[in-house]
Amino acid sequence: MSLRGIKAYQKGNLKQDISTADPHKLTLLLLQGALDRIAYAKGAIERKDFVAKSGYVSKSTSIIIHLRDTLDLEAGEEISSNLFSLYSYILDRINEAHLNNSIEPLDESYGLLEPIRDAWLQIPESAKQEAYAKQQRESLG
Repeated sequence: MSLRGIKAYQKGNLKQDISTADPHKLTLLLLQGALDRIAYAKGAIERKDFVAKSGYVSKSTSIIIHLRDTLDLEAGEEISSNLFSLYSYILDRINEAHLNNSIEPLDESYGLLEPIRDAWLQIPESAKQEAYAKQQRESLG
């Protein structure tokens, strides 16, 4: 199978995952997407492929901005506020890496996001279902 065929297959699988995902799964996909793009940006800097680096930085910052700006600051209070600040800091570090073609801020950003993704993976299924049901009840009024 050609590389183009593999990428099309992966893109189709991602679209299917997104269309059937609950909010927990969507957040997990976003976190993993940001981690992947940060890693790709690091590789692009190492290869001195600055065009690719720009694309990966742009994609990773878009994902992190979405994660930050969709936090429910009222529901999570301190946790949401802390995550908002952390996401903002990660954005600053990624932008620094972009401006200076520096790997260290990307490593730091990856190191800050990875435990969030890992913690998200550890949420028990019962807690996910309870939160999703609560969200559905609140949206119905």
